[in-house]
Amino acid sequence: EVQLVESGGGLVQAGGSLRLSCAASGFTFDDYAIGWFRQAPGKEREGVSCISSSDGEKYYLDSVKGRFTISRANAKNMVYLQMNSLKPEDTALYYCAASRSLVTTVDSYPYWGQGTQVTVSS
Repeated sequence: EVQLVESGGGLVQAGGSLRLSCAASGFTFDDYAIGWFRQAPGKEREGVSCISSSDGEKYYLDSVKGRFTISRANAKNMVYLQMNSLKPEDTALYYCAASRSLVTTVDSYPYWGQGTQVTVSS
């Protein structure tokens, strides 16, 4: 059974940091790109960052460039999203997802976690 489990969300003040983790199981992790997405109330889900299967390529949403860093540890089947200088507009439910391709479109990701809430207070 494919599983993606996010953790590390929480409540933080603006300017603070959080590190999200995504634990994967049930598929050949090394063969998949992993993406982080977020969805705020009343808004569409958007791609925040993604990383290729080999850790060679990374993508970031313009609004998080320079603040967020994605990484993966294939030996542990883990992906991380380090989020620094958080802003209230980063508040959302954050999901990790797995895809065969390094893309940012939601529909290209067949496997999803349940999400972890990130709330940034002003």
